[in-house]
Amino acid sequence: MEKLPDKFLWKALKEGDLNAFSVLFESYYPDLHSYGLKISKNTALTEDTLQDFFLYVFEHKQNLSDLDTIAPYLFTSYKRFLLKVMKKNNKLTRTDFPEDTFVDLQFTAEEIMTRQETTIFRNKNLSVLLNKLPSRQKEAIYLKYYSGLKASEISEIMGINYQSVVNTLHKAIKSLKEEMAIIKLFKL
Repeated sequence: MEKLPDKFLWKALKEGDLNAFSVLFESYYPDLHSYGLKISKNTALTEDTLQDFFLYVFEHKQNLSDLDTIAPYLFTSYKRFLLKVMKKNNKLTRTDFPEDTFVDLQFTAEEIMTRQETTIFRNKNLSVLLNKLPSRQKEAIYLKYYSGLKASEISEIMGINYQSVVNTLHKAIKSLKEEMAIIKLFKL
């Protein structure tokens, strides 16, 4: 299943689409797993509760609210789910977590370095990909995303009509997405 916007992915999930569930699981499992590990500090508990959480979401799909963005819902719901299980397992006392608790997460130096290296890697790849674009697309991308101009303003600057700007931006973004998908596929 192609990467759908959150709103459509969620709608498909609510309608029982197993492919949508699979995409949701694969997209959010790694980040939720890391978050759960920060809270529970227990790999087995985190993995078990995360599996149970996704199963719960799928089993109760018809009762889910409509969403435009999925991540806030999943992180909040999983945190509650995990804390409830921890409380039930007597890992927490009543005073350890009021309903609106903040969890004291600890970051390791390795996590920070990995995040920085990943950002540098992505930026380096993005600059290579941007420089591969045709001149007209590079200029449109620069004016839109680096200068914050509207399509109508870009139209005046580049001396082309509004629809041409929109088409040029669309082609550039499509090309970048395709190139990034290839990089992800081969983990370059």
